[in-house]
Amino acid sequence: MPLTREHKDRTRAKIIETARVLFNRHGYNKVSIDMIMASASLTRGGFYNHFKNKDELFSEAIRSFLHGRGAEWRNDAGIDLRNLKPETARQMIDSYLSVEHLGDLDGQCPMIALPSDVARAAPEIQQAYHELLEAMIWLFESSLIQSGEKDRSQALSLSAMCVGAMVLAKTLPESTLADEIRAAALASADQLINASAQHQNSF
Repeated sequence: MPLTREHKDRTRAKIIETARVLFNRHGYNKVSIDMIMASASLTRGGFYNHFKNKDELFSEAIRSFLHGRGAEWRNDAGIDLRNLKPETARQMIDSYLSVEHLGDLDGQCPMIALPSDVARAAPEIQQAYHELLEAMIWLFESSLIQSGEKDRSQALSLSAMCVGAMVLAKTLPESTLADEIRAAALASADQLINASAQHQNSF
């Protein structure tokens, strides 16, 4: 009996999610196609029914975070994309810079987990990372509109604080300096958000 499209889609999604977790745990170079398929309880031969190579899977694993594990994470943080406001930006930052996010290796945002791998990767993989970053920038831009105008510079600053602080903190596990970096980023981000909220309320 031929496989249905629904079955194929479920299998593809299973491979992508399995790969995303393994890439987070071990990095791109230490994860093989055999490892991914075995972890997904699938045969290696089935891999090529869904992906042309490991690079394509890597890019899809990065993209999947936005509407997969990332969506779960946003829901847990109470982020409502249908009602964007300064408080939404604050919720995003508090959750992103949290010690829980830092310790969640399997569920960690690829922008934290995989920057060095992506920096050395093929253009299609870097494009997936770019799209993920643009989604974060969009959320901040749309949450902190001032006088009807989006402030991309502010959104870029907040995104850089979030990702940069967590990348640094990840390299310093269980250290006071890691906590100081996250706390400093939180404080600076909060100042930017408060200034934006005050500006909006003045109109």
